[in-house]
Amino acid sequence: MRSDITPYDLAEGIRDHEDLAVFLALAFDTTDAGEIAHALGIAARSEGMTDIARKAGLSREALYRSLTENGNPTLKSVLAVLDAMGLRLSVVPKEEEHVSIGAPVRKRRQKA
Repeated sequence: MRSDITPYDLAEGIRDHEDLAVFLALAFDTTDAGEIAHALGIAARSEGMTDIARKAGLSREALYRSLTENGNPTLKSVLAVLDAMGLRLSVVPKEEEHVSIGAPVRKRRQKA
């Protein structure tokens, strides 16, 4: 029996900026450069790769090449892509846990 399975495109599941931010935050939480680059590529496709490339001041081809699991985008490119998507990079201490996208919750410190 033959089963036709349609591959799921993660870019189609990103409906709004909150989905986009959560998706990318989860990728950044992995600390895996390939995973982050790949997620940025999926996010850029969800917003329209040509439009993101134009807004970021990069060629569409260069963006496709660098935003893959084997890509190695520069920090300048990552920041430009995030800006083109209406997002920014944020840094938080490791001991914080995240609830949703922008609401870190501090762990209580143990009293000595």
